[in-house]
Amino acid sequence: MQNPKKYEGQSNIALALRKISQMKKDISINMIRIAMVVFAEYPSDVRVRREAEGLVEAGMAVDVICTRGDAESRKEKVNGVNAYRIKLRRKRGGKLRYIWQWSYFIIAAFTKLSWLYLIKKYRVVHLHNMPDFLVVAALLPKLTGSKIILDLHDPMPEVYMTKYSMAESHPVIRLLKIVEKWCIGFADLVITPNISFRNLFISRSCPSWKIHIVMNSPQEEIFQKNNLYQNKHKTLNRGDFVIMYHGHIFKMYGLDTAIEAVARVREQIPNLMLHVYNDGDFLEHIQKQVDDLGLKDIVKFHGKVPVESIAAAIASIDVGIVPNNMTPFTNLNFPTRILEFLIRNKPVIVSKTQGICDYFDENSMFFFKAGDDRDLARQIIKVYSDRTMRKDIIDRGVNIWKQHRWNVQKKYLVKIVNQVLEKNIN
Repeated sequence: MQNPKKYEGQSNIALALRKISQMKKDISINMIRIAMVVFAEYPSDVRVRREAEGLVEAGMAVDVICTRGDAESRKEKVNGVNAYRIKLRRKRGGKLRYIWQWSYFIIAAFTKLSWLYLIKKYRVVHLHNMPDFLVVAALLPKLTGSKIILDLHDPMPEVYMTKYSMAESHPVIRLLKIVEKWCIGFADLVITPNISFRNLFISRSCPSWKIHIVMNSPQEEIFQKNNLYQNKHKTLNRGDFVIMYHGHIFKMYGLDTAIEAVARVREQIPNLMLHVYNDGDFLEHIQKQVDDLGLKDIVKFHGKVPVESIAAAIASIDVGIVPNNMTPFTNLNFPTRILEFLIRNKPVIVSKTQGICDYFDENSMFFFKAGDDRDLARQIIKVYSDRTMRKDIIDRGVNIWKQHRWNVQKKYLVKIVNQVLEKNIN
């Protein structure tokens, strides 16, 4: 005789499994799905990575459409984020090369995003400049009701004015401002990383209620992971005084000024070292400068490395430098590298620019006059020789970083994404 209790138990199990399956479907339906589009590789673009992972942590589903490096797969899941990569070998070059690469990527991204949208029905499309006109890739989602977020990492007119020595009255700059205004109008919400950029966009095209600041603050879990620093950089002799630079090696970022300053102080600081990370189109000039000044034993080049290696390197240094030249772009920019040094309680010597002075003053940062290697040399000597003063300035700088740390920025990002879905941005 068959046992009715046995079948009753099986029936209950089957019912429970069906309920669980339905719950999963309901969760999937109600989940906020977000597509990000960026003309860069992922996850190496750290701002996009921070934001994507922050939204995933908040329970949202995030897909990133990006370019594809030589060793990267076409599709990959990275810390919960789906990366869909478009094969395109990015190369630095003139304006025509950039236009060609951007055009190819926008067409490919439009096709990929439109196809994925038909399957996944994204509620938000989050587009990262440059270029601003990447927003056209989101035309189909926009027309069918998705919310569009435009993340203005940099102001394109100022970047072009700096990179190509163009006057503000140049036709290309005027055109870029028109495009910027249209793209901001296309978006439901605009994000930018600092006060000066926000003020700039408001001054020429963007309603103040529409634009919000999400700072490029480093991820604490990367820069504060203590076991990351064990057995790293064993080649550094702790008798050395180590300076670190890890920005792109472009002329506007002033590494040549730092090299001149190092040459000035090498007789005053025993065992002085400058460690340089990253690459760029100014690298050859810098290497020749190092050779001409006889600094080959002092300046060490490490090339481009992952952000985790940067975090490890910072743990072993004495002072960081951010020696930007004064240009229309760098005057307004706020380099994330400053916070990456402060998160590890390291002093930072920076050019005195508006974008940095919006957050720090003389009591919380070591400033020097942009482009002045003598003034930078004086600040290096000050940091080296006055430990009490150095600690006081570091402590005040760290307190400012804590007000803008990534855990704070991440919560604000999640808040404004939810608000734009509710049409309650103010």
